Amino acid sequence: MRLLITNDDGVDAPGILTLAKTAAAAGHEVLVSAPATQQSAAGHRLTITQSLMVRERHLDEGFTAYSVEGSPVDCVRIGRRLSDKPFDFCLSGINDGENVGTALFYSGTAAAAREAAMLNLPSMAISIAFGADEDMRVHLAEQALVIMDYILRRPMPRLTFCNLNGPALPPEQVKPAKIAPISEAYYLDAYEERVNPRGIKYFWLEGGVKFEEPEPGSDLDLLIKGHMTVSFVGGFRNHNALYRPML
Repeated sequence: MRLLITNDDGVDAPGILTLAKTAAAAGHEVLVSAPATQQSAAGHRLTITQSLMVRERHLDEGFTAYSVEGSPVDCVRIGRRLSDKPFDFCLSGINDGENVGTALFYSGTAAAAREAAMLNLPSMAISIAFGADEDMRVHLAEQALVIMDYILRRPMPRLTFCNLNGPALPPEQVKPAKIAPISEAYYLDAYEERVNPRGIKYFWLEGGVKFEEPEPGSDLDLLIKGHMTVSFVGGFRNHNALYRPML
């Protein structure tokens, strides 16, 4: 199959190299179209007022790669233009850090997969908890290809993408994948206030990822417990029925 691979950590991130090499070794034709720079938490940003510079990159003999000076969403759109043949699937990742729960609102990794789904290209966002090594990433990449084959036999609805997350554990310690609802637990981070040498106040987002207590059985809860988690993230959702008596 022909695979479009992207991410939000940038074209030089180890996770995308692992994913592309694993897919190519499995016999897939791979084209990488990834941001030239770090784009974490870029969300679904689309560049409309600036040019998008594209450069071919030699990352590995097994596939073709390009860097795009834009967002993950830009990379999916441009990636389709960089190929003379259509793609069968889009893989976004492997992201360094989990993308579960409310992180999906911020994640450029998820946004790239969502954009592909909007373009009628089946897709999967793939992320692994912080601290993962190469063996852990390879294991998750291999599992992603298995899930991809399963999805292609059972097509997802329009605007829906698969969100796969893995714990940063040795492969033999990873618990089985489970389909999980998306947690509504929100971040508990804060900002550290500082003053620069010129006396101007500035703020840094605190390091580390802290969440509210996740709901039992949710994607965040199961990931913390060592499971791979799979969620199928749908399109636009409304709660209009709650307010119909007002109309």
